[in-house]
Amino acid sequence: MQAGHDAARVGHKVRKLKDRWDAHLRTNGLNTTDQREAIVEAFLHSTAHVSIDELLARVRKKHPRVGYATVYRTVRLLIEAGLASPLQVGKEQTRYEVAGAHHDHLICMKCNLILEFESEEIERLQEKIARELGGFQVLNHKHELYCLCPKARGVPGGHCPNED
Repeated sequence: MQAGHDAARVGHKVRKLKDRWDAHLRTNGLNTTDQREAIVEAFLHSTAHVSIDELLARVRKKHPRVGYATVYRTVRLLIEAGLASPLQVGKEQTRYEVAGAHHDHLICMKCNLILEFESEEIERLQEKIARELGGFQVLNHKHELYCLCPKARGVPGGHCPNED
């Protein structure tokens, strides 16, 4: 029974995000295409941090003629609409996630594992630092910790959570 409830909740969330997407298109006088809509659907149903290449591969299963540039431009529009958030992984790779509740990231620079976490202590400390450095009010932030997992560091017997 729980699985059906979870699927319904995900479906409701995707519909709400899709409504925001449609509103963004209308507000900006943008047209849509079947290919663009397939990209948006595939992205909004993503549960992980995806690269453009991964999203392209998913979309091409149903729409083989979709090009890289179309996926890239659509993801840029999703970011403009506030529906996607970019995450820099390493020097040359960006991954994207569906925008939602705030969380921070821990990223292994070798295996590209991305772990999401939340810490009330870190949030409080950021607010305190902003106040102490001149009375700033934090409106938004990204907290990304670039690390090496135990295996990547060469710790004897160390394992990578990415292998679980």
